[in-house]
Amino acid sequence: MLIGPSGSGKSDVALQMIMNKHALLVADDRTDIEEKDGRLIASCPEAISGMMEVRGLGLCHFDTLPSVALTLVVHLVSEKAAIARFPKAENIEILGVKIPKIRVRGFETSAIDKIILACYQNK
Repeated sequence: MLIGPSGSGKSDVALQMIMNKHALLVADDRTDIEEKDGRLIASCPEAISGMMEVRGLGLCHFDTLPSVALTLVVHLVSEKAAIARFPKAENIEILGVKIPKIRVRGFETSAIDKIILACYQNK
């Protein structure tokens, strides 16, 4: 799940992952999260399913996954100083479940590769 302030690159990173890494959209702008058996499940409200706002193009339609287990939160930041070279492990607690959280600069060329690498390392 990508989080961060407006303009931090959430939609840009998501679009690059969809177009270049064969990722599938779950939700944009609003994600429903529920806890099931100690796991977090993310899904999209039906009214906005399959839609993502792409700056300069407006609402675009994409193939989706109806739901997915949430295993990593990626906090997109704009300040380079917000990311330590050797960061301590970070978690975020959602609905009583702790999951790993990393910080990435959304507009760095390597942002998507860092996210993919973190997914493999957090298995």
